[in-house]
Amino acid sequence: MKPIIEQIQEKYGSYILEYITYSGEYTFLIKTSDLLFFMQVLKDEFHFEGLIDITAADRLTEEERLEVSYNVISYSQGIRLRVKIRIEEDNPHVPSIVDIWKSANWYEREAYDMMGIVFDNHPDLRRMFLPEDFEYYPLRKEFPLIGVQGSIPLPEKDPPKEYK
Repeated sequence: MKPIIEQIQEKYGSYILEYITYSGEYTFLIKTSDLLFFMQVLKDEFHFEGLIDITAADRLTEEERLEVSYNVISYSQGIRLRVKIRIEEDNPHVPSIVDIWKSANWYEREAYDMMGIVFDNHPDLRRMFLPEDFEYYPLRKEFPLIGVQGSIPLPEKDPPKEYK
């Protein structure tokens, strides 16, 4: 039997834009428009039962600035796989995969809150950490390291304490 990664490449290679293997980890870059189909295939046909996490990165490039990474695992076969998509910052929409893996719910909400990526058809897309009316996305590279002055009221500092 061929290794699972080879099977996926053989059968669905036309969906894979780029294949990267590094340090025993496997990554497929696919088109955003193929995300739902590809993830459903991984779960149903290749038995990737679990979604470990979803992360997002700001690549700070002119095109396809934002990148979303999905880490899936096949417990039955003992293999992990990363699937990446890239999107434009001026239209940061991605299909939600909550219907495929329920665990995607909070990961998608966090990527929305911190990076401004909108997960279409998410059942409850709202901010997790920041107020709903907060206009910024703290994990994007243009966000100032010291934060945005006056954007959120900060707690008052305690006066210095005397120690004996």
